[in-house]
Amino acid sequence: MDTPLVFIVAVALCLVALVLVIFVVFRPQYGSIPAERRRPTTQTDKSTMSKMSQTAVTAVDSVIGDSGGPYNREVLYNAGVKMAPADFTVAVAVSSILFGAFGALLTHPIIGIMLGGATPFLVKVGLSALRDRRRAKFEAQLTDTIQMLIGGLRVGHSVLRSVEAAAQEADAPTSEELLRIVNETRIGKDANQAFEDVADRMDSEDFRWISQAIQINREVGGDLAEVLDQVAGTIRERNEIKGQIRSLSAEGKMSAYVLMAMPVGVAFILAIINPGYLNVFVEHPIGLLMLVGGLLMFAVGGFWMSRTVKIKF
Repeated sequence: MDTPLVFIVAVALCLVALVLVIFVVFRPQYGSIPAERRRPTTQTDKSTMSKMSQTAVTAVDSVIGDSGGPYNREVLYNAGVKMAPADFTVAVAVSSILFGAFGALLTHPIIGIMLGGATPFLVKVGLSALRDRRRAKFEAQLTDTIQMLIGGLRVGHSVLRSVEAAAQEADAPTSEELLRIVNETRIGKDANQAFEDVADRMDSEDFRWISQAIQINREVGGDLAEVLDQVAGTIRERNEIKGQIRSLSAEGKMSAYVLMAMPVGVAFILAIINPGYLNVFVEHPIGLLMLVGGLLMFAVGGFWMSRTVKIKF
């Protein structure tokens, strides 16, 4: 950078581009029916940016096809992201370019390229975190879900009618999963398989017990409400143990987060305070070896700490 003014203008342009991405690529999707069919008398005037984004989304959709690429519909659905795979892929690509340019302006072109290349992997990690958060929320709502199912069964409703009533009363993601069971069953899917699929998507052993109880009841009969009541009691006891273990492991998790964030934060602050201070890591062979070795140890250490504080029930 020759003058601070050039640097300020470059950062401002990056921020403007980021705002355009948020309001154009991440625009809300109100329906799959085109606007000209929903409003026949209204002429839609698309801007140049909208046309460009739509062209990019169409091109990406033709490339990834039905598979959806790394961000397919199942991955996005499990993470609770209500976007089409092509839209999300374009958003990730544009974000990679912006973060790479921003990193190159603040630090060094090589670091900017590395940051841009790492963005898709960071997005994948973020989707995994959203998926785990959605699963945890589903588990937290499971006791109330069982109580709603028991209430429906005791007033004389069938299993699927009780599931539909619970879907209408529950919050997301429970409402979404229960409604999916009802819809899949209506189009011909086996009810037991629909329940098992929810247990697999949510990675919920407790919901698998509910599925097995319903399946056994359909085969041999009996009082399903009473069986689910006993299952609910077992789940409540398990949740109490889980809460105690989470409280005991909270300090270790926070230590892992701090230790993982410190090197990145220190490097980012040094790059802002003194832009040329870290150039030795990308301009000298020994610096490159140290950088690669540090990244490998960073990944191994992060994986080790995550396994240490993660307890499976």
